[in-house]
Amino acid sequence: MLKRWISVTAGLVFLIAASGAGNAQSPEKPQWVGTWAASPMLALGGFTVHPFAATTLREIVHVSNGGDQIRIHFTNAFGSDPLTISDAHVALSAGGAAIKDGTDHAVTFGGAASVRIAPGAAIFSDPVALNVPALSDLAISFYLPNQIMRAETYHAFADQDNFLADGDVADASSLPQPTTITSWYFVDGVDVPAVNGSCAIVALGDSITDGAHSTIDANLRWPNVLADRLKQEHGMENIAVLDEGIGGNRVLNEGSGPSALTRLDRDVLAQDGVKYVIVLESINDIGRLAHLSAPEDDITAQQLEFGLKQVADAAHEHGIKAIGATLTPYGGANYYSQKGEQVREAVNDWIRTSGTFDGVIDFDQITRDPQKPTWFNPAYDSGDHLHPGDEGYKAMGAGIDLKLFAK
Repeated sequence: MLKRWISVTAGLVFLIAASGAGNAQSPEKPQWVGTWAASPMLALGGFTVHPFAATTLREIVHVSNGGDQIRIHFTNAFGSDPLTISDAHVALSAGGAAIKDGTDHAVTFGGAASVRIAPGAAIFSDPVALNVPALSDLAISFYLPNQIMRAETYHAFADQDNFLADGDVADASSLPQPTTITSWYFVDGVDVPAVNGSCAIVALGDSITDGAHSTIDANLRWPNVLADRLKQEHGMENIAVLDEGIGGNRVLNEGSGPSALTRLDRDVLAQDGVKYVIVLESINDIGRLAHLSAPEDDITAQQLEFGLKQVADAAHEHGIKAIGATLTPYGGANYYSQKGEQVREAVNDWIRTSGTFDGVIDFDQITRDPQKPTWFNPAYDSGDHLHPGDEGYKAMGAGIDLKLFAK
C-alpha cells in the first residue's frame, strides 16, 4: 500500500503555536500538558548537519507525566530546506535501541503516514493511543527518506543515547546495527492529555539546566530530580517538568542557541499547560567578561536584571508564575573573573530581594562551598568548577521547596 503524505504550511503552524500560547494563558483548564521538551537550536557544522538520507532515527525521551494518549511535536525550526518525515512510530523503550514488545504504535499526521514540514515550521502529530507510565522512557522512531535537506535543527547535548540505522526500520523491535548519537533531532516535545491538577513547570536555563556533565541515560538533571519528587508528593502527581535548557545559552545576546529572550515565546509561553517557569540564566553572559570578544559582551548586572525581568513580566502577562533561581558559584572555572563574580553576586542579590519573582530557589546557597562561597561544594562539583556533577544535580533538585508549586 502506498503511504500517503501531507504538506504543512507556515500558516497552519502559526495557528498551532497560537493555540499553545492560549493554553498557557488558561493553565487551569488545558486540553494537553507537556510531559517532555527540549529546546531546538541550529546545528553549526560537522556531523551535526549530517544529511541523514534514507535513515531511521530512534530517539529516547524521558517523560514526567503519564497518560493514555500522547502527541509528538516535530520541528524544522532552523531548516533551510523542507523536511519530510515518514513512517513514524512510538513505543515504550526497552533500553538501548530496543522497544518493549506490544507497545509499538504508528504515528500519523492528519491521518497520513508522512508529513512535509516547511523551513522554520513545526507540527503536532495526531494523538496516539498509548498507555505511557509516568517517568518512563519513550522511543520515537521515524524514517527520513532521500531528500534535499540538511539536519540543521537539533538539541545538541541530550545526555541521552539515541540511535540511527540505515533504511526504513522504524517499526523494528531493535534497530539493526545502530549508530549511537547523543543529540535529539527534529523532535522537541511530547504532550499527554490533561487531567485534574495537570500543569507544567518550564525550566528555562543553560547547560546547568540542560544537565551537562550528568551521567548519560541516567536522567539526573535537576529538572528530572524535581519531577521525581513531584510524583511522590500528594496533590502534585500531575505536575510535569519541561527541561528547556541549552548549553552555553545567554539571556540577552545570541550564543549557543537562541538567547533566553529570543526563545521565550517558543520555549515557555507556547508550551501546553504551563503554569510555572523557573529561570536559571546569566552565568554565560557573566563568563564573557573574562575574555571580551565583542562590545556587547561587556554586560552589567543591571542589563541582566532587565533581561530577567522581561522573562518574569512576559510570564505574568500569560498567567504564569515566575520563579527566580540564583546563579551557582563558578570560582575556578575557565572563564571566572573578579568582575564577573561581582556581577553574579549583584544579580543574585537582586533575584532574592527585588520582588520581581513569585518565588526564589537559592541554588547558590545549596551548591556553594561553606568555606569558599564563590566555589562549588567539592561534593557537588563535576570537576570543571562550573557544572554540578550527579550529586550536585541531586542536591539542586532536592533543595527546591515544593510549596512554590502549591499556589
